[in-house]
Amino acid sequence: MIVKFAYFLKASPRYQNTKLFFYNLLENPESRYKGYVDFFIISMVLFSVFFLIHEIDNQNDEISEVFEQGILVVFTIEYLLRVWLASNSHHIILKQYEKAQYLNIPFPARQALGEVIHAKIRYMITPMAIIDLLAILPSFRAFRFLRIFMVFRLLKLFRHFHSIKVFINVLTSKRFELYTLAIFVGFLIFIGSVAIYLFESHAEGGQIKNLFDGVYWSIVTLSTVGYGDIAPHTTGGRLVAIVLIFSGLGVLSFFTSIMVSGFSEKMYDLRENRTYAEIKRYNDFVILCGFGRVGQHIAKQLAKDKLKFVIIDALEANIVRAKEWGYTAIHADASKNGVLQSAGINNGASSVLCTTDDDVINVYITLTARHLNLQVNIISRANNIDNVKKLYQAGANNVIRPFEIAGMVVAEYVGQPVAFEAILGIINAKSDIVMETLQVYLGSYLEGCKISDIDFSRRKLILLGVISANPEHRIHKNSYAIKNQHFYFNPPNHFLLRANDLLVVLGRTMSIEHFRYQIEKSRIIKPK
Repeated sequence: MIVKFAYFLKASPRYQNTKLFFYNLLENPESRYKGYVDFFIISMVLFSVFFLIHEIDNQNDEISEVFEQGILVVFTIEYLLRVWLASNSHHIILKQYEKAQYLNIPFPARQALGEVIHAKIRYMITPMAIIDLLAILPSFRAFRFLRIFMVFRLLKLFRHFHSIKVFINVLTSKRFELYTLAIFVGFLIFIGSVAIYLFESHAEGGQIKNLFDGVYWSIVTLSTVGYGDIAPHTTGGRLVAIVLIFSGLGVLSFFTSIMVSGFSEKMYDLRENRTYAEIKRYNDFVILCGFGRVGQHIAKQLAKDKLKFVIIDALEANIVRAKEWGYTAIHADASKNGVLQSAGINNGASSVLCTTDDDVINVYITLTARHLNLQVNIISRANNIDNVKKLYQAGANNVIRPFEIAGMVVAEYVGQPVAFEAILGIINAKSDIVMETLQVYLGSYLEGCKISDIDFSRRKLILLGVISANPEHRIHKNSYAIKNQHFYFNPPNHFLLRANDLLVVLGRTMSIEHFRYQIEKSRIIKPK
């Protein structure tokens, strides 16, 4: 029966989904719902402590009793859920059963159940689980003598406040330095306590009556607090006080340096985690790999178009510049799987732009991106024409050669400065005249239209060409091959548009947007 029930739980989608739901609520730091649960628990903790203080002067308050019972229910359910999530009992049982089947020995049911109980107890004796239990017990009437432990509910904040977790992590990372400092402080307190006791215990007017007084005075003096309730009267005692005061200054300085260095080392991780958390809220965004000259221009255009994007660059100087400009940026090597995964290549990224000035790095980034996501659109930069084919083979959808394009433009307009300035102004977006592509959607009124049927002049637009993969257009001249497509420059009036063709037009933004709206609207209202 135990084994059958374990197999039932393993095969039950409802059980697995339920456990995953509560895991996302209580344990998964990447779940957006966990933040709401943390806020709710923190509010309950603070309210419970407030009512505890309120009860001191207001006995038998019914409102406090009702609220306390509600908190008891919430904390008990939370504790039981955490115990349930701590381990998968059915996995432990099935592991023992399948091991017994493989070795052809009787199934050790008691041993399996013992391991299940041991796994639960192992969680229940962890510090945070003990704090959760201490937060519950004082609410039971049978344990009213533990009322003082209500204050331990404040320790639950360690689980739900991220800042407190960071502080604990810093202390943990510096435990060797802190242990060393603690040993030194203990040594000073011991020497100071014994010395002041020897000098002051039998002196006339001495206030140190026993060794505990000496320990108390040494701690107060070493911490530079100096209450003044106990003061040395002998010369030897005053010398001990001087030594402890100066030692205390050194101890505080050493402790401060430890904490500062710990937080300094942790700040980088905190900034990176904050960046990754921000990226997880993005949807349909662009990953820009490389923030050099080309990447900076692309980022400016993306920001101008109000598109979401994240920058990845291995050079710290580029990342500093990107953050100064207010962009979301990650200092990492984009050719590594983990970096692109953390940047959201499988979680909302629509395109990856490889714009570094090294073709080898662009090839590696393209390979990695295509391996992680077969659907993502990859556009890569090529500095050398010999590497274009390699980038396509690596998985790039399109390859751009910026230096070759710049050279062609300069060569074309070398004798026509006015035309050159006009093109340069469009590229730099110094005017509201832009170059855009408009898709011929399946079912839109453009499908099956001739170029002559579209009055571009009335729309205040100029048609530069058509990008198409349709083989029936190959009869037209002035075509330039693009990967799996052709660009037909200045197509003739009888050019027949087909679904998924792209019109490359030049004009003002308002004209292009209005034309795009008409195309999309016709696709929606046209009957099938």
